Amino acid sequence: MRRVDALKAVYGELEREGRVVVTIMGAVAAELQSLGHRRNFFYLQHAMGLASSMGLGIALSRPELEVVVFDGDGSILMNLGGLTTLARYRPRNLTHVVFDNESLLSVGGFPTATATGSDIAGMAKAAGIPRTATVTALDDFRGEFVRALGSNDLTTIVAKVEAVGPSGYVTDLALLENRYQFHRHLRELQAKRTPSQE
Repeated sequence: MRRVDALKAVYGELEREGRVVVTIMGAVAAELQSLGHRRNFFYLQHAMGLASSMGLGIALSRPELEVVVFDGDGSILMNLGGLTTLARYRPRNLTHVVFDNESLLSVGGFPTATATGSDIAGMAKAAGIPRTATVTALDDFRGEFVRALGSNDLTTIVAKVEAVGPSGYVTDLALLENRYQFHRHLRELQAKRTPSQE
């Protein structure tokens, strides 16, 4: 399974109002943007390892939103403590996807610990994350992703993908522009809420 194909398979689910997406740097950000940028997408291009932490902050501070985090094996392995923090706070509105290509593809393709047997879904489960899954096929990924969105519980999905990526890792959208656009989008969603939803 290729990561870009997995993103294509669930792209329509990402556009719903009230759903926001945070990605790590590099290939994930570049490939998602290549499919079409949306105002609810935030590409965390300057902080490897912290997409799950940022997603957690949004999920806790804005419980009315559905938060999707697209992570990578190299990234989550740099912040394994993030899994225990996710489990501790257990936001029911967060779906955490880890694309595992067993390499640090964006910085040269060096192997990660998953290339020698480390199991990210197993780590997430041991950390206390209530719903975990590992998938290797496109249909299974889409199915798990849709089930996670409808589960009303914290979920980590590890999607085993090929170690291939885009020809370049720089996105067309400037970092500051993305930051301000995403922030405005979050404020606009909050402004739309009725008093009965507060």
